[in-house]
Amino acid sequence: MNTYLLLKWLHIISSVLLVGTGFGTAFYLFFANRSGNVAAIAVVSRLVVRADWWFTTPAGLVQPISGLALVHLAGWPWDAPWLLLSLLLYAVAGLCWLPVVWLQLRMAAMAAAAAAEGAAQLPPRYHRYARCWEALGYPAFLAMVAVYYLMVNKPALWA
Repeated sequence: MNTYLLLKWLHIISSVLLVGTGFGTAFYLFFANRSGNVAAIAVVSRLVVRADWWFTTPAGLVQPISGLALVHLAGWPWDAPWLLLSLLLYAVAGLCWLPVVWLQLRMAAMAAAAAAEGAAQLPPRYHRYARCWEALGYPAFLAMVAVYYLMVNKPALWA
């Protein structure tokens, strides 16, 4: 396997881990939050944080490194509109994700404390954080869907 194909494989696998883990963990935490079950929310939020550190973060770092290496090896112009828009959208997703990580850490801690105390409900702050977490997830996910489209199709946008 040549270097380009190896990098392409790594780029595809890391994109699947990035978006798949992000979507999957968001799905479970979204529905756990709506269950009202403090113990379930504590478990799911703890695992969401773990999945972000184990899968999403490394994949998020591999993506731009492998992607820029692919651009170089393929000889694509650095100012191609599809590439510039992809990078912008990736940055948007990343800027949404950074506060999400902070929120998830706090939400997991609040849920764990509530579960340990045997509380029947989570504190109001948890629910405020959950609304922000959810609101940031939508644009991040849509940005990544658009990046997938741009990477696969490489359309001539404004050029």
